[in-house]
Amino acid sequence: MNTQKQIEPAVSELKSRFVKLKSSDNEIFHSIVDPRDEVISRFRPVFSSENVFEITEQEFKEFLLLDNNKHWSGLHRMGPKICSDMPALREALKILVDENRDIESRLDYVAGSINGMGKAITTAILLVTYPDKYGVWNNTSEGALKILNIWPKFERGESFGKRYSKINRLLLEIAQRTELDLWTLDALWWAIRSDNDTEDKETLEALKDTATTSEEAQRFGLERHLHEFLRDNWNHISLGKEWAIYSEPGDDEAGYEYPCSIGRIDLLAKHRKEPRWLVVELKRNQSSDKTVGQALRYIGWVEENLTESSESVEGLIIAHQADESIRYALKALSNVSLQLYEVEFRLRPYK
Repeated sequence: MNTQKQIEPAVSELKSRFVKLKSSDNEIFHSIVDPRDEVISRFRPVFSSENVFEITEQEFKEFLLLDNNKHWSGLHRMGPKICSDMPALREALKILVDENRDIESRLDYVAGSINGMGKAITTAILLVTYPDKYGVWNNTSEGALKILNIWPKFERGESFGKRYSKINRLLLEIAQRTELDLWTLDALWWAIRSDNDTEDKETLEALKDTATTSEEAQRFGLERHLHEFLRDNWNHISLGKEWAIYSEPGDDEAGYEYPCSIGRIDLLAKHRKEPRWLVVELKRNQSSDKTVGQALRYIGWVEENLTESSESVEGLIIAHQADESIRYALKALSNVSLQLYEVEFRLRPYK
């Protein structure tokens, strides 16, 4: 666990952020924080130990929608997979909210029994059910804790439940010392991540500051979808034959937008047979130098924080086209390669 000396700067930073955001007109922050009581009063009864065994597929999927939970986007994507076996889901939820069991065994049971029920959904349910006892562990909170340099240390192979138990103790301590509820604290993780997410900022600035053509703007939007396409179709593309998206206990897609103290890795993968890691970066509307430098930084971070001594790390940049700058830069690098993507669009006669 972190020492008091390590936590103190983070507590001060969070207090300062909250005061500024509370008094500001930041619509995103207020749209997350203000509906707290409304969301909890709606979904707490649904997930209560008295009612959860009768939860319907519609009720569960409604919680996953940002329009309803007001807080977490992207959860709905896992809805069909999670709800494919409703009796099993009801049993898992019943165990998840059972306070007579220890939290570690409850989370390990859910992760092992329901496909797609990862850390983001599981801990969000815990927050709305027990808003004073459990915080949320997702890529946003993990990234913010790493940026603040207070991310807990885990033993290799430590279970999902044990990892969350450590994280939640930290979240509870921070909530107590900042005098903030866990819902509001979760919104502050978003603020920390947003301010440190230089990649999207640089890309958007490039789009604004240059004479961006309609084609360039469309390509930027396409590359956002390409990121999701790679994740959703990984096992059906050529990369998926050799590489598997990095997974952690409780999160089969941990390698998607993997959070680290220096940013977000677009995709992090491990070789299916060999002791090798792969950092995948999409070259969005930014310079070749920034893209290559970004990939190298992430390679260095993975080498220092995730690999064992026998493992190596390489990089892959995916771009629409290769300019001279990136070609010369990669010529001097043996561990970074480049692949170009193509989009094929066809029309066929209606029969």
